[in-house]
Amino acid sequence: MTITQTHQAEAVRLAEVRRTFGTGDNAVAALDGVTLAFPTGTFTAVMGPSGSGKTTLLHCAAGLDRPTGGSVVVAGTDLGPLTEHALTLLRREAVGFVFQSFNLVSALTAEQNVALPLRLAGRRPDRARVLAGLAEVGLADRAGHRPSELSGGQQQRVAIARALVTRPAVLFADEPTGALDTGTSREVLGLLRATADRHGQTVIMVTHDPVAAAYADRVVFLADGRVADVLPALSAEAIATRMARLEA
Repeated sequence: MTITQTHQAEAVRLAEVRRTFGTGDNAVAALDGVTLAFPTGTFTAVMGPSGSGKTTLLHCAAGLDRPTGGSVVVAGTDLGPLTEHALTLLRREAVGFVFQSFNLVSALTAEQNVALPLRLAGRRPDRARVLAGLAEVGLADRAGHRPSELSGGQQQRVAIARALVTRPAVLFADEPTGALDTGTSREVLGLLRATADRHGQTVIMVTHDPVAAAYADRVVFLADGRVADVLPALSAEAIATRMARLEA
């Protein structure tokens, strides 16, 4: 099965998405009727207090978790009717992931880590493409290094190259700078910003950091599983102020 990517105006759309954990009196609504569109080629930050539903939103939008209700469309495909196998294929073709913990395979070199999604998809990795991906993140000279020989920031850049090697419709980033120092965080955020600007890559990033969110085109604020606000590009100070009001 090959999933073709069309150039629709929206990379991801959530309509009335609900996700409930538990049953009866113990039921908790992590998402409570969320409707959001993520236009192709935009960089969106998702913020909210602890327990607001940020990670659940990301997992449902990326096809890692199935919502209890509502619909999720990724790259023009409604995820609802898909079997687990078809969902796996769609994630391989249309979705890239970057996590706080890098999730690189320690026994593999940077080049082999970047090539891994292509191998998992049953495709023979094009070495020139893999090396071009490493060059894009400034690591052309680190192709033969294993994760233990790289700094945290370099490992995260390898993870970004790996996420982008399949040319996904959307890149999901879950606290991508959470384990990095301030200077390295800015490098990684600048890289995510550049992928949206230069390559029209859709980026959806969950973060708790107002400085990180300030790199995005817009910020979605969640509270109690609902969308509390959607604001265009803001300064870190303005984002921090809005967050403080939500947390209050």
